[in-house]
Amino acid sequence: MPNRYIAHLDMDAFYASVELLRYPQLRGQPAVVGGRRRTQAPEGADFPRLRDYTGRGVITTATYEARALGVHSGMGLMKAAKLAPDAWLLPADFDQYRRYSRLFKETVRAIAPLVEDRGIDEIYIDLTNLVGDAAWLRAQEIALQLQVAVRDATGLSCSIGVTPNKLLSKIASDLQKPGGITVLCMDDIPARIWPLSARKINGIGPKASARLEALGIHTVGELANADPALLIENFGKNYGAWMHNAAHGRDERVVVTYSEPKSISRETTFEDDLHPVRDRDRLSQIFTDLCMRVADDLKRKGVVGKTIGLKLRYDNFKTVTRDRTIDAPTGDAATIRRAAGECLKRVPLDRRIRLLGVRVGALSVPGAETARAAKDVRPRSATLFDDL
Repeated sequence: MPNRYIAHLDMDAFYASVELLRYPQLRGQPAVVGGRRRTQAPEGADFPRLRDYTGRGVITTATYEARALGVHSGMGLMKAAKLAPDAWLLPADFDQYRRYSRLFKETVRAIAPLVEDRGIDEIYIDLTNLVGDAAWLRAQEIALQLQVAVRDATGLSCSIGVTPNKLLSKIASDLQKPGGITVLCMDDIPARIWPLSARKINGIGPKASARLEALGIHTVGELANADPALLIENFGKNYGAWMHNAAHGRDERVVVTYSEPKSISRETTFEDDLHPVRDRDRLSQIFTDLCMRVADDLKRKGVVGKTIGLKLRYDNFKTVTRDRTIDAPTGDAATIRRAAGECLKRVPLDRRIRLLGVRVGALSVPGAETARAAKDVRPRSATLFDDL
């Protein structure tokens, strides 16, 4: 392929960094974001410590000071409390995180418009047309320009990797965190990429990594030098061949600047299992709130949907889902609530509930008639088990 200059921009400890904008007095200290969602701001210095937490919440993210103590995202808060008992515990504020996510992405697009959205805190950027014939020095200058612009617009830092493709850029953006810029060309792969753990390749997870280690393959370099036939024999034709190519830094995927969302969903895991009868009113309010949040997401993305889905996880970790297709696409919270409630009638409610979720699929852009008929109606007050 012709020379390409692809950047991966990854916000540094994104959720935690947004919280530190709110509470700058906690900078330089171990802190984690997780547990309950924000209901009100702590007063003054009245922040809870991780050692005081009880429940089964998990860490959403952690500051780098907390990570140095062995704490990481996805870890249970009770387990983390044993490693970093004095770390501050901050509630999550996803509305604020989404606001900062939109802000940093708008800032990047104003400079480099070819952006692929990969989540709330990371994007790929095709810099090829901006770099032109000036090669890697110009690519680094643009990366620095993006980094400064994001900091000026948000007060947050990011790390950027610039390489010939998405696979390498994803790896490169993690090499000098936080606040680093790493620029690599194909000739740099043996020195900079091959010494890394094979797990550093996005797409090689814990199970595949364990199987590679059982074959004596620990690093990207060892994977690159492995017999392709051995990889295909143990991982299948497609995945084995992909592993071999990835270890050599080969990736022809393009930066996709737009993709149609297939569905939009919201779900929440409760701190404590909720009882279908004794916690009926609380469950009803959570259910309604999820429908309203999904409706807000649909409106923000400019889409409507016909398939309404419900997700429920019991205290024994069994998960059930139900869907219902309605006559006309909707983005209305009350309509979503009614359809999801009908799905609820089709699931057993004989155990405590651990998780509740609502999804809208079969998305489309509303037509003129749909837009005229759309109404911003707050869902009626209802109990979770209406008409059961």
